[in-house]
Amino acid sequence: MAEISLSFDNGPNPEATPRVLDSLARRGILATFFLVCRNLDDPAARAAAEATHAAGHWIGNHTMTHDVPLGIDPDPEAPQREIAAAQEKLGRLAHPERFFRPFAKGELGPRLLSQAAVDHLCRGGYTCVLWTHVPGDFEDHDGWPERAMAQIAEAEAAGRGHQLIVLHDAVPPAMRHLDAFL
Repeated sequence: MAEISLSFDNGPNPEATPRVLDSLARRGILATFFLVCRNLDDPAARAAAEATHAAGHWIGNHTMTHDVPLGIDPDPEAPQREIAAAQEKLGRLAHPERFFRPFAKGELGPRLLSQAAVDHLCRGGYTCVLWTHVPGDFEDHDGWPERAMAQIAEAEAAGRGHQLIVLHDAVPPAMRHLDAFL
């Protein structure tokens, strides 16, 4: 059986994140949550982030706005605005390793990070966390568990080791299937 890590992107969401935390707690599973930090301006979302941290999950930076992939954002100030400002907003909630996940809709490639973003991440001592599977729960709220299991089985059959799955705690309809998936 493959070793699998779970991560959740785009939250916190006041509706979905608490349900995700409950599902994980029932099974004793810890995950990493990559927050879109503008969400922390909502007190209910901030409370969900605080609960995530209190439960022992790791929290990383998933940009301030999640609007434009840093590899195609022409603004030279984008890394400061999207990475540094988000890290500051995370404050004590952030994992000490300064985890950062770029925004790319699951697609690896040149649109992921600009040279300015890479330089900023290196200077700031960030750990860039990518993924092996993005089963598309944000698009197919009901079909993602089957797709995720197929991706896991395919990787395992190919002899690939540790796998990292990206789910989205900002999509309440998709997260209603989390218990069955786990």
